[in-house]
Amino acid sequence: MTGTTPAPARRLRIGIGGIGIESSTFCPHRSTADDFRQTRGQDLLDRYTWTRADSDLAGLVEWVPLLHATSLPGGPVEAESYLTLKNELVTRIREAGPLDGLVYDIHGAMSVIGLTDAEGDLTEAVRAALDHVGTPDGGRPMISTAMDLHGNVSRRFAEPIDLLTAHRLAPHEDAWDTRERAARNLVHCLRENVRPHRAWVQVPVLLPGEKTSTRLEPAKSLYASLADIEKKDGILDAAMWVGYAWADEPRCKAAIVVTGEDAELAAREAELLARRYWDARKDFVFVGPTGSAEECIDKAVASDKRPFLISDSGDNPTAGGAGDLAYMLARLLEHDAIRSGEVTAVHPGITDPAAVAACFAAGVGAEVTLSVGGKVDANHGGPYELTGTVEALQRAADQAYPAAGGAYDRGVDMAAVRVGGLTVILVERRKPFHTLADFTGPAEGGLGIDPRTYDLVVVKIGYLEPELYDMAADWLLALTPGGVDQDLLRLGHHRVERPLYPFDEDAYEAGERPDLTPVLL
Repeated sequence: MTGTTPAPARRLRIGIGGIGIESSTFCPHRSTADDFRQTRGQDLLDRYTWTRADSDLAGLVEWVPLLHATSLPGGPVEAESYLTLKNELVTRIREAGPLDGLVYDIHGAMSVIGLTDAEGDLTEAVRAALDHVGTPDGGRPMISTAMDLHGNVSRRFAEPIDLLTAHRLAPHEDAWDTRERAARNLVHCLRENVRPHRAWVQVPVLLPGEKTSTRLEPAKSLYASLADIEKKDGILDAAMWVGYAWADEPRCKAAIVVTGEDAELAAREAELLARRYWDARKDFVFVGPTGSAEECIDKAVASDKRPFLISDSGDNPTAGGAGDLAYMLARLLEHDAIRSGEVTAVHPGITDPAAVAACFAAGVGAEVTLSVGGKVDANHGGPYELTGTVEALQRAADQAYPAAGGAYDRGVDMAAVRVGGLTVILVERRKPFHTLADFTGPAEGGLGIDPRTYDLVVVKIGYLEPELYDMAADWLLALTPGGVDQDLLRLGHHRVERPLYPFDEDAYEAGERPDLTPVLL
C-alpha cells in the first residue's frame, strides 16, 4: 500500500545491524558473547558491497552501522550474553538518531536460555527503539530482514517487520545476494513511499536441512519458483523457510511470506506455495546416500573412489552440534584396514582444548596418549583414549582470514595426530572444515594436510559445502548421533506444536490439508 506522506527527496538514513546464530536445544554446548564475531563502525559497512562509495546506492543512502554479531552455530545462548548483545544493539539504535529504516541481518534460529522465541523478543525491542527515534520526517522507520532459510518465522517475530526475505539456495551460495535484496527492497519502498502487505503462513512440517537441499527436488523447484512469483505485478518478494529442526520450540516449522502491494495476490500466492510445500512433504529425501557410521566406513573402505567423503552429520558444528563427539573417531579406529594403515583417512574438527595443549607441549614427532572429545557432549560414548604421533601443529595467530568474513573465520590452535592410517585433527575451539584452506592452513606454518591425498575424508558436516562437494569422488551421509541428529524422531521434541510432520505422519487423511490460509500482517 502507498503511504500517506510523500517520499523523501533527501538522502535516506538506514541502519544496519542484527544478531545471528542457529542454536540446537539438544546440544549441551552453551554459546556466549565471546563466540560471536562482533562488528561495528566501518568494519560493519565493509561486510557488504552495496554500502561502498562506488555503489549505485551511495548517493541515495547514508548507511549507519550499529552492531552486527554472528556466531558459529552451537547450543543455546546464555541469557546474560544475549542481553549484552541485545542491549548494545538497542542502545545503538536509540543513539543513532532518526532513521528511515533498518537492514536487519540475522539468521532466525537463535535459541536463548529462558526464551522460546528469541528473535521475537529481540525484534520487539528493536522495533520499539526504532519507533522511539522515528524517521527524519517524523514517520515510522521500516525494517527489512535478511534471513537464513533454516530460520523460524513466528507471527510474533514477523509482525513488527515490514519486509522479510531469505536465502533461496542450500548450501547458501546466495547468502550475500539475500542481504543485498533486503537492502534494495528497503530502499525501493522508502523512495516510493510504499509499505507492502505481508501474507504470512506457517506450514506444519519440520525437516532437517539435509532433506531440503536445493540441489534436489522438490526443494529445487519450490525455491526456484520464488523468483517467478516476485516478477508478478503487485509482488515485491516471495520467501520460504524450512525452519530449524534441532530446536524444541513452538515456532519451529516451515513458513511462507509473500510481500507486495496487492494484498489479495500476495495472499493467494502464499497459500498456493504453502499447499505445494505441504503436498511435497513426503517427497523430501536426504541429499545423498545414508547409512550408519559403520556402514558408511565399510562402503568407503571397499570403494575404489578416492577421496571418499563421509559426513559425520550428528555432530556438525555448523548446524549446532557440540563438535566434540569422538563417536566417529572410535568407529574409524575399529576398522582394521584404517588402524593398520592399509587405508588412510583424515578426520578433522574434534574440539578438545586440553588435548591440543598436550600436543603443543609434546611437539611435532612426539608420541602422545590423549583422552579425546566427549567432554561437552558426553551423551554418546564420552572421551576416546588414543595413543598416536603428533604430525603437525598450527597456532591460531598463523591463520589469515578475510576481515569482512562470516562467523566461521576465527583462527584456532590445531593439532594433527596420526594413529595407524588415521590422521585426526584436534581443535581448541569449535571450527568447521569446509574448504581446502581449512585443512592446509597458510602456505607456511600451517598444518599442511591435503585431504585430497587421503583415501577417506570424514568431516563433521551435513550436506557438503561447494569445495568439499567438488573434491569428493564419492560421498555418504552418516546418520550419527549428536545434538543435530538427522533422525528427528529419536531426539525427543516435546514443545513443538502438534500435529507436525514427520512426528504425526498420519494426522491427516490422504489428500487432506491443514488450514494454510495466510494472515495479512
